[in-house]
Amino acid sequence: MRLLFIGDIDGAAGRRMVLEHLPRLIEEYEIDFTVANGENAANGFGLNRRAFDELHDCGVDCLTMGNHTFDNKDIYGFIDREEALLRPANYPPGLPGRGVGIYPVLGKRLRVINLIGRVFMRSADCPFRTLDSLLAEDKADWTLVDMHAEATSEKVAMGWYCDGRVSAVVGTHTHVPTADARVLHRGTGYVTDAGMTGPRDSVLGVDKDIIIERFLTGFSPRFETAHGDLQFNSVLFDLAEDGTCADVRRLDLWQPSL
Repeated sequence: MRLLFIGDIDGAAGRRMVLEHLPRLIEEYEIDFTVANGENAANGFGLNRRAFDELHDCGVDCLTMGNHTFDNKDIYGFIDREEALLRPANYPPGLPGRGVGIYPVLGKRLRVINLIGRVFMRSADCPFRTLDSLLAEDKADWTLVDMHAEATSEKVAMGWYCDGRVSAVVGTHTHVPTADARVLHRGTGYVTDAGMTGPRDSVLGVDKDIIIERFLTGFSPRFETAHGDLQFNSVLFDLAEDGTCADVRRLDLWQPSL
């Protein structure tokens, strides 16, 4: 089974890259299932109905989220109804939405788990213990974990913790793609960060002048999504029949501004 994971989709520019390139990539690479992190898809903060529908309709089978899950209040109107939308499973009990989804692929079951880290992030339950509970609840032929975390050490630790227990672990949140895609010793595909799909001429998707001003003075205007060249960061996993990862490699594109 071939699975594509798209790095954090940032604003209208990120959605544009997905809309323009994903259908072709699905056909060219014979992709069976696509997951994308969508926590920045609506103007850089959160997800709204329009953004969800655009991405889902063009081939994103599952959208995961992160620390910006509830930044756009529009999400409260549909997060409980959409099985293709996940938020971190280790958020406190009582919040709307779900943290794990089971999806039929090629006559088998793909489980997608969304977790959020705790280092340099808002308080959440332990992602490692949450993972243990989720893996004990249900059986699946393949399992993908989106570890949405700031610290690379926490994501690397999760990769090793999952090795041999899930098919693939992909890190999100930092918007900077890492070059460490590999299959770990016990057969789990891993990459520390998938990167970002959106404005390339930016600081993590935000207008670069705004961020530079903040570093120089400690103050800046409200964050705005950058303009200019665009990028599409993603990771391609080939998952074997036995639930392990046979191969993992980056699939990155860029597009000059028009």
